[in-house]
Amino acid sequence: MKKRDYSKKQMAAIIIISFAVIVLAVVLNRVHPVGNKDKQDAVSSGAVSESAIPQKASAEAKKTPAPEEHIATFLQGPKSWKQRLDWSGEWGEEYYDGGKFGGFGCGLCCMANLYTSLTPYQCSPLDMYRYAKKKSGYGGGSAIDWGYMKETLRCAGITSDVWKKPSSYEDFQRKAKESLALLVVVSSWDSTCYWQNTPGHYVTLFLYDEEKDTVFLADSGDPNHNRRRIPLKKIYRSLKTANRWQFLEVSAYNEKEDKWRHQGFGGSCVLPDGWGKTRKM
Repeated sequence: MKKRDYSKKQMAAIIIISFAVIVLAVVLNRVHPVGNKDKQDAVSSGAVSESAIPQKASAEAKKTPAPEEHIATFLQGPKSWKQRLDWSGEWGEEYYDGGKFGGFGCGLCCMANLYTSLTPYQCSPLDMYRYAKKKSGYGGGSAIDWGYMKETLRCAGITSDVWKKPSSYEDFQRKAKESLALLVVVSSWDSTCYWQNTPGHYVTLFLYDEEKDTVFLADSGDPNHNRRRIPLKKIYRSLKTANRWQFLEVSAYNEKEDKWRHQGFGGSCVLPDGWGKTRKM
């Protein structure tokens, strides 16, 4: 075969064309990335940047505590204390001013729930019992009435008012939505849709969910009810109409008006993790 001679201009053209082919190959490789296997090989050799590797950010991100974790839900009775359940206390088996707290203390548990959940401070039902006697004229030894509850809460910086059962469920829904919390009295005489053998009992309602129409229930008398989400309609049906008032609405808290600013939990009690005596919101 005859040897072909190239001029300088021809050699320059060949070099330019070869360089253009190489550049085109690089561009095409960026447009069409390597496959999974090739990508794994490239990662192991350090050819792929770290940003191309999927990160487990969601798994490693710090979990935001559920709103319910900031709600106190005290239990009142001796069985809860005997089992050392969370939120139970020695008050459950003690007598105060001639009455057994396990039999009359539901309203005071509700008030302790409100103060501990809605303020930067905290108290046990026993602390609330003593404060109510000091500030409201409540004599102790029996169930606390609405007027004493309202006055005690006022001295603790909590604004509240008492109401009768609304004639329409929609009005009750609005109260649940607009309030910080509700303290209600229920009775199986009015409905057995949730409570049985319950002539009258105070419970606390928090965190109304408008979409699901549910509330977070604090029921001091029944651990199986306590810290449960239930339909608001069951509360409405169960309101004790024979009582003078059916519920207390909490509308505000003002720290400047709080004459108590109580710290710690008086009496022996069992608290969940994170609810120490120096807990702050």
